[in-house]
Amino acid sequence: MAIEIIPFHEKYAQRFKELNTSWLKKYFYVEEKDTVLLDNSKAVIIDTGGYIFFAKYNTAIVGCFSFIKIDDTHYELGKMAVDSNFQGLGIGQELLRFALDFSKKQGWHKITLYSSTKLPHALYLYKKYGFVEIDLEKDLPYARSDIKMELLLHKTKSK
Repeated sequence: MAIEIIPFHEKYAQRFKELNTSWLKKYFYVEEKDTVLLDNSKAVIIDTGGYIFFAKYNTAIVGCFSFIKIDDTHYELGKMAVDSNFQGLGIGQELLRFALDFSKKQGWHKITLYSSTKLPHALYLYKKYGFVEIDLEKDLPYARSDIKMELLLHKTKSK
């Protein structure tokens, strides 16, 4: 399988929206925060210090994810999607492996994510790569979120 992970380019902004809107409509609905992130991905994610990457399979863009900046060493992993026609090929795992390698090279300390127990395959994948469940805050960014997970990457040195 020839999957290439490539960085954001504006010509793929619409594909980012399509990939995410597809799974959101399949399992939930598109929330206001989704609309803001997906309609303005460059301004809201990239221009504020975040990242978007795509999985390219042959010539097709078949998957994506984003890192939304929380602070210099803490990012939220979000908007991870794989085209339903290409699921089961390990593309989600490739995206997640790339995401973790990228975040470690950046020297980040922590990645958090929000998900739903209605997505057992996604939760299995996150747990497989070391994410652990943590307490949810009261004012959640997404109505569909009923689980929050984090992965500690680099432990800060104690004094």
